[in-house]
Amino acid sequence: MFKVIQWATGGVGKAAISYIAAHPQLELVGCWVSSDDKVGRDVGEICGLPALGVIATSDVEVLMALDADCVMYSPVMADRALVSRLLASGKNVVTPLGWFYPGDRDVGDLEAACMEGGTTLHGTGIHPGGITERFPLMVSALSASITHVRAEEFSDIRTYGAPAVISDIMLFGKTPEEAATSPMVQFLGDGFGQSMEMIAAELGFDLDPDPRALHEVAVATAPIESPIGVIKPGLVAAQRFTWQRTIKGEPVITVRVNWFMGEENLDSGWGFGEGGERFEVEVTGDPSSHVTFHGWHPESIAAGLERNPGIVATANHGVSAIPYVCQAEPGIKTYLDLPLIAGRAAPALSVAE
Repeated sequence: MFKVIQWATGGVGKAAISYIAAHPQLELVGCWVSSDDKVGRDVGEICGLPALGVIATSDVEVLMALDADCVMYSPVMADRALVSRLLASGKNVVTPLGWFYPGDRDVGDLEAACMEGGTTLHGTGIHPGGITERFPLMVSALSASITHVRAEEFSDIRTYGAPAVISDIMLFGKTPEEAATSPMVQFLGDGFGQSMEMIAAELGFDLDPDPRALHEVAVATAPIESPIGVIKPGLVAAQRFTWQRTIKGEPVITVRVNWFMGEENLDSGWGFGEGGERFEVEVTGDPSSHVTFHGWHPESIAAGLERNPGIVATANHGVSAIPYVCQAEPGIKTYLDLPLIAGRAAPALSVAE
């Protein structure tokens, strides 16, 4: 049994706690929360579950002193110094916030912390952290002479229950000029950059040195109801971010996110298309493969705000990795370093472990 601390109880954190509680190899022993109204409450109560006997705290030192095997680390933003401390204290860390594939980046401090604590750091998620590199690499084994890899998301952002992030970070509901300053190009670009580098390294692409990034926006043509209020005509209601790596100027890896406030009242040409909300992975080669993932988008806006399947899948991907990470050698480990990561059967259908 591996003892786990959940770090933060946002959408990913709550979903992670639910899975940890059901996972036959895991035991929740601690939980960090950021808001005072959650401190001192049973974690199950915070997450809409039966009482779990674990009391939430905002005291980092209390959690640092706990005997735990792993931290599922999912706050809004990563604190690198804190991650280093957790690793050095003997706690493995699984997170959707980065370190998918460090490549040539300076991670000496994190590697040193892993060696000191005898621990492993693993970055995972969906996009980046799965759709972007794990699944394309898996599908690529069916092709020879690969010339292009594409990973793409089409999502209705109205189902994302974080209005402050949508307005203040993603910059929906702003003017196109304001949205052009979006930090998402850099914020997401680092994670997607690691994903593209992983693909290139494993497939053997000889990349040009500089990545490409493109940010496009569409404005509302009529008022649109949204989680951040009514988006007035002329303000940003859809965004498309594209990152590419090239060889001799020609794209060989493309990663793209399409985020819309629905499909109505947008500029011409902006919409999900016949496939609806989805994730796609395409490998062009001999033969080519085109895989579409459905099921990670909610049936309605209300359902998504209650429990978004994409956020749940992000959490599950991390929690599923915990037993494998706890048994790995110390260091930063990617999908290329770990064995096949799988989920677990429903409790009523599983054998005793």
